[in-house]
Amino acid sequence: MRKVYYLSTCDTCKRIMKSLNLEGFEKQDIKTESITTEQIEEMYALSGSYESLFSKVARKYRANGLHERTLSETDLKGFILDEYTFLKRPVFIIDDQIFIGNSKKVVAELETILS
Repeated sequence: MRKVYYLSTCDTCKRIMKSLNLEGFEKQDIKTESITTEQIEEMYALSGSYESLFSKVARKYRANGLHERTLSETDLKGFILDEYTFLKRPVFIIDDQIFIGNSKKVVAELETILS
């Protein structure tokens, strides 16, 4: 499977996606098509933690006082399912590999695999 979870209003997501050859990828805009429990559990199985999928730079993270709480993996899963902005993005799934976020290292790995 080749899939990317992204936010269509995110300039960083658009820039990264434009720079890669995404032919054959299923694209899911998480704002218009919510992430399902099955999808987040698949991401968890590949990444090993909900924390790696959770964005602590989301505006609502501080606004809701989440930075002052100790959040369990179950809490993180729930927040990601309830609010799309809590998913660190973009998330690329290529067969049995997952690439989370927009760090230079992640993008470089994607470029290598997709070239």
